[in-house]
Amino acid sequence: MATDIKDTARALEAAAVMDLVGTRPRLLALGEPTHGEDTLLDLRNELFRQLVEEEGYRTITIESDCLAGLLVDEYVSAGPDAPGEDEVMERGFSHGFGASAANRELVRWMRAYNEGRPASDRLRFAGFDGPLEITGAASPRQALGPLHRYLAARVDPALLPCTAQTLDRLLGADDRWTDPAAMWDPARSVGRSAEARQLRLLAEDLVALLDAQTPHLIAATSRDDWYRARLYGRTATGLLRYHGAMADPSPSRMTRLVGLRDAMMADNLLAIAERGPALVFAHNAHLQRERSTMRMGGLPVEWWSAGALVSARLGEEYAFVATALGTIRHRGVDTPAPDTVEGLLYALPRDRCLIDAPRLAAALGDALPAPRVSPWFGYAPLDPAHLADGDGIVFVKDMDPS
Repeated sequence: MATDIKDTARALEAAAVMDLVGTRPRLLALGEPTHGEDTLLDLRNELFRQLVEEEGYRTITIESDCLAGLLVDEYVSAGPDAPGEDEVMERGFSHGFGASAANRELVRWMRAYNEGRPASDRLRFAGFDGPLEITGAASPRQALGPLHRYLAARVDPALLPCTAQTLDRLLGADDRWTDPAAMWDPARSVGRSAEARQLRLLAEDLVALLDAQTPHLIAATSRDDWYRARLYGRTATGLLRYHGAMADPSPSRMTRLVGLRDAMMADNLLAIAERGPALVFAHNAHLQRERSTMRMGGLPVEWWSAGALVSARLGEEYAFVATALGTIRHRGVDTPAPDTVEGLLYALPRDRCLIDAPRLAAALGDALPAPRVSPWFGYAPLDPAHLADGDGIVFVKDMDPS
């Protein structure tokens, strides 16, 4: 048994990953079992550099606000209107990810790589999460406004479903939408108000107009401008659906919310895949092919992750490599028990390695290892029952507390 498990491991490098997945997928998803560990982000950065230099990848997308990510993309592309690095790190990431030294290093490296290169060869950055935090959702204004302005400047005004003034009146004050209390009290949400219902119809009409005018809009602006307008459209309709679910008083409310979030993620990933191969980085739970589960408000919720949704659409052009950890001692996660998957991998001689997940599952056979139980809520161990559902596992023995 030990020899079989050892034979499933190889050195962690881009060439080995590509050999493992068998082809160059349009979306190569690298998961993490916890947030906030720069050791994992440093590993991601190195893998992305290798994918760029050896495999032709030109895009990285992470679990961060898709609209805020436009600022990062402008900066790494050395756009003329890009602000300074500090502002980009502060405003270009959600979930506090801009405070990460590894994320700052990624941004610096991408900008330096792009200097002097033609646009067709430049690296691109994208967030693929919605403008959502655990405490609530953004106002739809930041997506509806730019979408309307893009269309109003380029199509017959008679085709527009409304004026900008109508949108402003229906949206009202942004703090109506961003009230943190609405996350746990549906009665505080405006998502099912008469104004919100009308905005949903108008957003759908604006997106339909964008689609119907695609040839003209690409010719009149650029494919990049049209692509950005599509992002605004997806985000506007997604946010309005999400706000509608926030106002839902039924017991299925939380399940609907997490499902809608990952559906927004999946739509963004499918759009990113249209532009060429990309490295995707997010929590394992958002990228895995099986159903995801967690507890929110003391209740269990279960939903299809973005990875499961995208995999169903792209098939072999989507690949998923999970990350598993041995210890996070500064979080109270000590050496894993030897009868767990992480414990078996911890006994391997390498500090970090790439595991062939289907071969590991075959080596373990029907006698599944015990599931690891984390003493810290912020770390999610592997599910032994779903090892074969992924293409690979990156295993890192010990987290550096720095």
